[in-house]
Amino acid sequence: MKYLYAIFLLFSACIATAQTQKHNPKDQLRSLNWDVIASVKFELTDKNELLPLFTETIRRFENREFDLTGYLIPIKSGQKQQKFLLATLPINQCYFCGQNGIPVMIMIEMANEVPYSEKPIHVQGILKLEEKDASYKPPITIKNAKLIY
Repeated sequence: MKYLYAIFLLFSACIATAQTQKHNPKDQLRSLNWDVIASVKFELTDKNELLPLFTETIRRFENREFDLTGYLIPIKSGQKQQKFLLATLPINQCYFCGQNGIPVMIMIEMANEVPYSEKPIHVQGILKLEEKDASYKPPITIKNAKLIY
């Protein structure tokens, strides 16, 4: 339920900033590692669960070091963040208005807090996959991550 609340707050922030910000498709980050993350598909079950379908492509990286560059999307307030979402688009681009679509996002759990930044950050940690309902828990996490400069 915490994640649904965080997504609601993110949605509200996106709507507020979308009224004043123009979309810039050049802000979209692309890389081979984001392609690996994007290979995950989802299936809605009869029990109304959203289950991830992990491809062999991403399973090769499970429980191994994985690095990714993306935009920090906070899930709680504060200038320093230890657990947050990492996305291919910055927070000032509206994810829900249909202009850019919903970007690929994953959970990052840092070893230490990092300062919030509107610029892309580069992290490296252990890639973990969860085969549980994605409505309640992010299916892809990079744990024990470190900031790479």
